[in-house]
Amino acid sequence: SSEFSVNISILIVAVVIFLLVLHHNFLGLSDFLKRELSDSNPLGLQPIDFIPAVPQRLADERSDKEISVVIAASDERLGGAIAAMNSIYRHTRSNVVFHIVTLNDTVDHLRLWLSNTALKNLRYRILDFDPRVLEGKVQVDSQKADTLKPLTFARFYLPNLVPHAEKAIYVDDDIIVQDDILELYNTPLKPGHAAAFSDDCDSTTNKVAVRGAGNQYNYIGFLDYKKETIRKLAMKANTCSFNPGVFVANLTEWKLQNITKQLEKWMALNVAEELYSRTLSGSITTPPLLIVFYKQHSSIDPMWNVRHLGSSAGKRYSPQFVKAAKLLHWNGHFKPWGRTASYAEVWEKWYVPDPTGKFSLIRRHSEAYEAK
Repeated sequence: SSEFSVNISILIVAVVIFLLVLHHNFLGLSDFLKRELSDSNPLGLQPIDFIPAVPQRLADERSDKEISVVIAASDERLGGAIAAMNSIYRHTRSNVVFHIVTLNDTVDHLRLWLSNTALKNLRYRILDFDPRVLEGKVQVDSQKADTLKPLTFARFYLPNLVPHAEKAIYVDDDIIVQDDILELYNTPLKPGHAAAFSDDCDSTTNKVAVRGAGNQYNYIGFLDYKKETIRKLAMKANTCSFNPGVFVANLTEWKLQNITKQLEKWMALNVAEELYSRTLSGSITTPPLLIVFYKQHSSIDPMWNVRHLGSSAGKRYSPQFVKAAKLLHWNGHFKPWGRTASYAEVWEKWYVPDPTGKFSLIRRHSEAYEAK
């Protein structure tokens, strides 16, 4: 029996030690988490909100693999970001966490919209983007100072926005997803590639040429080949461009190759030398990406970025094709929440009305207006 009591004593001592170690580790972990949440980012990308708890009902249905989706949300287009997030959330069983990049004055409106509607179970983090990071990297025309949209550059800073993810998806706010985002997330990236984009010469885009948009599908449409700095790069002018509104990034590779610094270098060089094409039809975020990812990117399935729905008010795709698309992208002037846009009714299915009433849809007018 003495042997039995010794064994019991040893067992008790072992249990006590185990509990002490556990307690110590737990304290260490909570300190670590506190540090993580309070650490201010060097870029001023300050995490404002983080909603970590997945309701039990959803936890049972959704797989636990965390998928980071980055989206920018500007005040005047907030309804777009809301509809995009709703469409992604409703089509997946995966554990999607949205990293919503915005400016300080939009935070309260955004938080209200998310917490007082059907989106209250969304997992998200709100990140405040500091426009000062763009100083000296973007040419500001004093006549058009308000045309500079700092948030369009958020995609350049992905590792700062999602520091702990190995992979992330970036989407523009003028998109609707009609399939499981997990499929896009699983896009295979070739070794050494930091991102996968949708090429502008892919079959779905080429079905319809964009009228009056110049060479929208190749490098010469975005870069000024008269400039020596561009010519020295020896990039073929007719190389197919790609669309940066939807892409999958391998953040480990992005950090290894210092992609953010490379992009900033070309932004600063453009301020000094005006390297972008004069007839640039697309966004000024595209040229640096085209240079840095020249022949160094993988491709996403064209059905995951069916675009140019906002290029004209006319319907450029058949209803059957639009239904089959996995992701619809209203890039162009005609946004589905604004003026007449094709297939706006598809977008509206995913729109969640603004509880504050600030964001109102500009309703489409009569058939007569359509015909103009």
